Amino acid sequence: MKDRCEDEIPLKRTARQAAGRPKKAAAPSPPRIPRITRLMALAIKFQEMIDRGEVKDYADLARLGYVTRARVTQIMNLTLLAPDIQEQILAGAPVDERSLRLVSALVSWSLQRTEWEKAVRALTQRPAA
Repeated sequence: MKDRCEDEIPLKRTARQAAGRPKKAAAPSPPRIPRITRLMALAIKFQEMIDRGEVKDYADLARLGYVTRARVTQIMNLTLLAPDIQEQILAGAPVDERSLRLVSALVSWSLQRTEWEKAVRALTQRPAA
């Protein structure tokens, strides 16, 4: 029979021991992407999925995303915006989703651009809370 030696080794450092160690610098977090920018990218991705036949329709997207068909329609309506407006949104232009819905409801891209400028101007002139 072999003799066994057992000993306890503390794994936690005491506060005094930990205080002497330099802390690791946390990596800076990446800048936060605006919600409307993420939704625009999602709308483009959804349209590609429909075009490739991965999903049949908006109802399939709603089931996959656990959202309502109405919400999918709201997101997909972003693809109806003029291409230059879409680019500005993807670049992080400051605009809220509600005012953007009013812009996407317009059929004419020239009217969309006019309303887009108004929406951006209104948000940039809004006093900080």
